[in-house]
Amino acid sequence: MSCRITIFLITIIALTATACNSPDQEADKAEIRELLDRFLEGASTNDAEMHDRFWSDDLIYTSSAGERYGKSTIMEGMENGSQPDLDEPTPAYSAEEVQINLYGDTAVLAFKLVAETEADDRDEFWNTGTLVRQDGEWRTVAWQATKIP
Repeated sequence: MSCRITIFLITIIALTATACNSPDQEADKAEIRELLDRFLEGASTNDAEMHDRFWSDDLIYTSSAGERYGKSTIMEGMENGSQPDLDEPTPAYSAEEVQINLYGDTAVLAFKLVAETEADDRDEFWNTGTLVRQDGEWRTVAWQATKIP
């Protein structure tokens, strides 16, 4: 009897492990990673359309400076000419150490944001975002940025 129980428990554990990394979850993780990469590319050029696509209308954003605001503030900044100063080096953004945890139609995204300029300046930030699938698309509803000293 104990052998049957052991086999049953091993089967349950194996099925659970398989479900945790189902093809659907892997596809969702790949979709979120692609969205992140497209967003960072767009953020490098202040692409307002990409910002509009990435952020949910009910976004809560906490900046590395400790300020909290929403999508409307981000979009207003884009509209009011927060384009990069051509005399200032424009950073290129990328993500390192990306981790994506899925919880159904909710995902937690954590990564190291790297901002590099042509002058070899490099700033790093820990970023954590919560994304929710809304109308079939992943949208960011919460974001926290912390500058790495």
